[in-house]
Amino acid sequence: MIKSINKKSLITLKAAFAAFGVYFCMYGFRKPFTVASFEGLAYFGVDYKILIIIAQAVGYFISKFIGIKFISELKPEKRIFYLFLFIAIAELALLGFAAVPAPYNIVFMFINGIPLGMIWGIVFSYVEGRKTTEIIGLFLCSSFVVSSGFTKSVGKFLMDNFNVSEFWMPFSAGLIFMIPLLLFGFLLEKIPQPSEEDVLSKNKRQPLNKTERKELIKQFFVPVLCIVLLYVSLTILRDFRDNFNREIWDGLHYRFDSSIFTLTEIPIAVMVLLILSFMVKVKNNKKAFKYYHYILFAGILTVGFSTYLFQNGSISPFYWMIFSGFGMYICYIPFNGIYFDRMIAAFEIKGNVGFLIYVVDSFGYLGSVLILLYKNFGSAKTSWLNFYIHLNYSIVAIVLLTSIIAFLSFKKKAKTNSDLNSKSNQYINFDTSKI
Repeated sequence: MIKSINKKSLITLKAAFAAFGVYFCMYGFRKPFTVASFEGLAYFGVDYKILIIIAQAVGYFISKFIGIKFISELKPEKRIFYLFLFIAIAELALLGFAAVPAPYNIVFMFINGIPLGMIWGIVFSYVEGRKTTEIIGLFLCSSFVVSSGFTKSVGKFLMDNFNVSEFWMPFSAGLIFMIPLLLFGFLLEKIPQPSEEDVLSKNKRQPLNKTERKELIKQFFVPVLCIVLLYVSLTILRDFRDNFNREIWDGLHYRFDSSIFTLTEIPIAVMVLLILSFMVKVKNNKKAFKYYHYILFAGILTVGFSTYLFQNGSISPFYWMIFSGFGMYICYIPFNGIYFDRMIAAFEIKGNVGFLIYVVDSFGYLGSVLILLYKNFGSAKTSWLNFYIHLNYSIVAIVLLTSIIAFLSFKKKAKTNSDLNSKSNQYINFDTSKI
């Protein structure tokens, strides 16, 4: 018995370590360029940095729509091949970005975004559908909290200490992360498939064809629509904070070096990991799914409250960036897998997490592109800091409204299913009196 428990724990740790490592390294091909300012460059009436961020985001956005079909139908034996292929394409695109002069190199940032948009679905497909998916998923999700700041620090370090130009820095940073990613990828490939016990606990995960995908959306249309809207809002906030972190810090007139991008994100990752890790102890999938909505309410209120305290001088810029980031990430992270993993288990849905993630994610990056265009053309005179503050308040209002509607919609569907005593695989029968 003890030997069996130790083996399961070892598999969980191995999966968490490998998944964290792969996605952490992926950010080395995606985010370092955002620490560069590209000051003084503008084309077509748009700031050059905004153009390349939009180009990558559009590639990412298109990738998510492709991923709705590609990831939902991906077979396990093909995962490692596509993982390495997509990373190689992304790095070659960064080489093109460095070698081709601006503004023609913008197209290479677009190409960079397309393969990278597939990585999350591939990595999560290795770990979903397990009794320990929640804890593995938390480590995986915490990777993009820490990695974003760390890879920016690497990028700034290369420019400050090795005189690497802003255009060659992204490719150079990618080279640093290439070998670690390959090692973590091979380790991820060696993780055993979910056991029979996992399948009984979390439902067997399987590919979805076109008809099955349409049927799933039809059954959960209202709550999924609300989740799409709130996820778009959270993605806008997260991406703006991530892409213009340097400009926000400049606006705060806060003295900092390359380490600030990591120092603020580590406490966020630790706090989010500690709080969400308690969800692993909730074995009842119905209760866990309900609790995630409570976490969502509390998290988004933290964003608004901390911003209000900062504006009133009650907390310093450093702590504001930590607490507002914490509130945003504790809302954002569950929708990258663990929320949908519980949803599938609670409602006994036949399918996989990848499909639901890519449905919401595809629209999320469209929102990011639109907000950047609005900032450039509709609010160009507003500082990055003030724009971010106003964005915080707007997102708080939208997320609160849509999350409440989604929660009530799930509650209504559960009650209807309970009243009908449905035995369909797409429904559950759970105690709604506690919701």
